[in-house]
Amino acid sequence: MTTRRTPLPGVGVQYDLSTRDGRHISVVAHQDGRRFVGFYRPDDPDACQATIPLEPDEAGALAELISPDEAASTTVQHGDIELDLVSERITVDPRSPYRGRLLADTQARRRTGASVVAVLRRTGAVPSPRPDFRLEAGDVLLVVGTRQGVDAVAELIAGTLGADEDEA
Repeated sequence: MTTRRTPLPGVGVQYDLSTRDGRHISVVAHQDGRRFVGFYRPDDPDACQATIPLEPDEAGALAELISPDEAASTTVQHGDIELDLVSERITVDPRSPYRGRLLADTQARRRTGASVVAVLRRTGAVPSPRPDFRLEAGDVLLVVGTRQGVDAVAELIAGTLGADEDEA
Protein backbone atom coordinates (compact mmCIF):
# COMPACT_ATOMS: atom_id res chain seq x y z
CA MET A 1 0.00 0.00 0.00
CA THR A 2 1.27 3.45 -0.89
CA THR A 3 -0.16 6.88 -0.19
CA ARG A 4 0.60 10.26 -1.72
CA ARG A 5 -0.45 13.75 -0.63
CA THR A 6 -0.63 16.48 -3.29
CA PRO A 7 -1.48 20.09 -2.35
CA LEU A 8 -3.96 21.67 -4.79
CA PRO A 9 -3.45 25.44 -4.46
CA GLY A 10 -6.74 27.26 -3.93
CA VAL A 11 -8.67 23.98 -3.77
CA GLY A 12 -7.36 21.73 -1.00
CA VAL A 13 -5.38 18.52 -0.95
CA GLN A 14 -5.56 15.33 -3.02
CA TYR A 15 -4.75 12.06 -1.29
CA ASP A 16 -4.00 9.02 -3.43
CA LEU A 17 -4.01 5.50 -2.14
CA SER A 18 -2.75 2.47 -4.04
CA THR A 19 -3.83 -0.75 -2.39
CA ARG A 20 -1.75 -3.88 -2.17
CA ASP A 21 -3.79 -5.43 -4.96
CA GLY A 22 -3.02 -2.52 -7.30
CA ARG A 23 -6.26 -0.52 -7.00
CA HIS A 24 -6.09 3.29 -6.99
CA ILE A 25 -8.44 5.46 -4.92
CA SER A 26 -8.19 9.19 -4.39
CA VAL A 27 -9.82 11.69 -2.08
CA VAL A 28 -9.82 15.40 -2.89
CA ALA A 29 -10.35 17.32 0.35
CA HIS A 30 -11.65 20.77 -0.52
CA GLN A 31 -10.96 23.72 1.79
CA ASP A 32 -14.72 24.13 2.38
CA GLY A 33 -15.04 20.61 3.81
CA ARG A 34 -16.43 18.87 0.72
CA ARG A 35 -14.76 15.65 -0.37
CA PHE A 36 -14.65 13.86 -3.71
CA VAL A 37 -13.79 10.17 -3.73
CA GLY A 38 -12.41 8.89 -7.05
CA PHE A 39 -12.09 5.31 -8.21
CA TYR A 40 -9.64 4.38 -10.94
CA ARG A 41 -9.45 1.55 -13.44
CA PRO A 42 -7.25 -1.34 -12.30
CA ASP A 43 -5.71 -1.65 -15.77
CA ASP A 44 -5.07 2.11 -16.05
CA PRO A 45 -4.43 3.81 -12.70
CA ASP A 46 -4.73 7.25 -14.35
CA ALA A 47 -8.25 6.66 -15.74
CA CYS A 48 -10.94 7.68 -13.27
CA GLN A 49 -14.01 5.43 -13.45
CA ALA A 50 -16.26 7.33 -11.08
CA THR A 51 -16.24 10.21 -8.66
CA ILE A 52 -18.56 10.53 -5.69
CA PRO A 53 -19.02 13.98 -4.12
CA LEU A 54 -19.58 14.02 -0.36
CA GLU A 55 -20.79 16.87 1.83
CA PRO A 56 -18.79 17.32 5.07
CA ASP A 57 -21.25 15.31 7.21
CA GLU A 58 -21.34 12.52 4.63
CA ALA A 59 -17.53 12.38 4.52
CA GLY A 60 -17.47 12.17 8.31
CA ALA A 61 -20.01 9.35 8.35
CA LEU A 62 -18.06 7.42 5.70
CA ALA A 63 -14.77 7.90 7.57
CA GLU A 64 -16.42 6.61 10.70
CA LEU A 65 -17.71 3.53 8.91
CA ILE A 66 -14.44 2.55 7.25
CA SER A 67 -12.17 3.23 10.20
CA PRO A 68 -10.89 -0.19 11.33
CA ASP A 69 -10.56 1.05 14.92
CA GLU A 70 -14.15 2.15 15.17
CA ALA A 71 -16.08 -0.04 12.74
CA ALA A 72 -16.94 -2.83 15.13
CA SER A 73 -18.28 -0.63 17.91
CA THR A 74 -19.48 2.55 16.23
CA THR A 75 -22.81 3.29 14.67
CA VAL A 76 -23.55 6.16 12.36
CA GLN A 77 -24.44 9.04 14.67
CA HIS A 78 -26.61 11.24 12.51
CA GLY A 79 -29.87 9.78 11.32
CA ASP A 80 -29.03 6.13 11.96
CA ILE A 81 -30.97 4.19 9.39
CA GLU A 82 -30.23 0.59 8.69
CA LEU A 83 -30.46 0.07 4.96
CA ASP A 84 -29.49 -2.96 2.97
CA LEU A 85 -28.06 -1.23 -0.09
CA VAL A 86 -26.33 -2.79 -3.04
CA SER A 87 -24.58 -1.35 -6.06
CA GLU A 88 -24.55 -2.97 -9.44
CA ARG A 89 -23.43 -2.27 -12.98
CA ILE A 90 -26.17 -2.46 -15.58
CA THR A 91 -25.31 -2.35 -19.27
CA VAL A 92 -27.55 -0.55 -21.78
CA ASP A 93 -28.16 -3.22 -24.39
CA PRO A 94 -28.55 -2.22 -28.09
CA ARG A 95 -32.16 -3.48 -27.80
CA SER A 96 -32.92 -1.40 -24.70
CA PRO A 97 -35.93 0.89 -25.11
CA TYR A 98 -33.80 3.63 -23.50
CA ARG A 99 -30.90 3.47 -25.98
CA GLY A 100 -30.61 6.95 -27.50
CA ARG A 101 -33.01 8.43 -24.94
CA LEU A 102 -32.47 10.74 -21.99
CA LEU A 103 -31.74 9.34 -18.55
CA ALA A 104 -34.78 11.30 -17.32
CA ASP A 105 -36.99 9.21 -19.61
CA THR A 106 -36.28 6.13 -17.46
CA GLN A 107 -37.69 7.77 -14.32
CA ALA A 108 -35.56 5.13 -12.60
CA ARG A 109 -35.54 6.71 -9.15
CA ARG A 110 -39.29 7.40 -9.11
CA ARG A 111 -40.18 4.00 -10.50
CA THR A 112 -37.70 1.83 -8.57
CA GLY A 113 -36.27 3.84 -5.66
CA ALA A 114 -32.74 3.11 -6.91
CA SER A 115 -30.37 5.77 -8.24
CA VAL A 116 -28.04 5.91 -11.21
CA VAL A 117 -24.94 7.42 -9.56
CA ALA A 118 -22.61 7.22 -12.57
CA VAL A 119 -22.46 6.16 -16.18
CA LEU A 120 -19.36 4.40 -17.43
CA ARG A 121 -18.82 4.93 -21.13
CA ARG A 122 -15.95 3.75 -23.29
CA THR A 123 -14.72 7.36 -23.47
CA GLY A 124 -14.81 7.89 -19.69
CA ALA A 125 -16.94 8.02 -16.58
CA VAL A 126 -19.76 10.47 -15.96
CA PRO A 127 -20.38 10.78 -12.21
CA SER A 128 -23.81 12.01 -11.13
CA PRO A 129 -25.24 12.15 -14.66
CA ARG A 130 -27.83 14.84 -15.23
CA PRO A 131 -31.39 14.03 -16.38
CA ASP A 132 -30.51 15.30 -19.87
CA PHE A 133 -27.72 12.70 -20.23
CA ARG A 134 -28.40 10.66 -23.39
CA LEU A 135 -27.90 6.92 -22.97
CA GLU A 136 -26.04 4.92 -25.61
CA ALA A 137 -25.75 1.20 -26.22
CA GLY A 138 -22.80 -0.11 -24.24
CA ASP A 139 -23.13 2.46 -21.46
CA VAL A 140 -22.78 0.88 -18.04
CA LEU A 141 -25.00 2.38 -15.36
CA LEU A 142 -23.67 2.29 -11.81
CA VAL A 143 -26.88 1.87 -9.78
CA VAL A 144 -27.28 2.04 -5.99
CA GLY A 145 -30.38 1.02 -4.07
CA THR A 146 -32.10 -1.88 -2.40
CA ARG A 147 -31.73 -5.27 -4.06
CA GLN A 148 -35.32 -5.03 -5.27
CA GLY A 149 -34.81 -1.50 -6.62
CA VAL A 150 -31.57 -2.33 -8.44
CA ASP A 151 -33.14 -5.43 -9.97
CA ALA A 152 -36.08 -3.28 -11.09
CA VAL A 153 -33.69 -0.81 -12.79
CA ALA A 154 -32.08 -3.74 -14.64
CA GLU A 155 -35.53 -4.84 -15.85
CA LEU A 156 -36.44 -1.25 -16.72
CA ILE A 157 -33.32 -0.73 -18.84
CA ALA A 158 -33.80 -4.12 -20.49
CA GLY A 159 -37.40 -3.23 -21.27
CA THR A 160 -38.83 -6.14 -19.30
CA LEU A 161 -40.33 -4.18 -16.39
CA GLY A 162 -44.09 -4.37 -16.78
CA ALA A 163 -46.25 -1.28 -16.39
CA ASP A 164 -47.88 -2.75 -13.27
CA GLU A 165 -44.46 -3.52 -11.74
CA ASP A 166 -42.96 -0.07 -12.05
CA GLU A 167 -43.35 0.91 -8.38
CA ALA A 168 -40.64 -1.02 -6.51
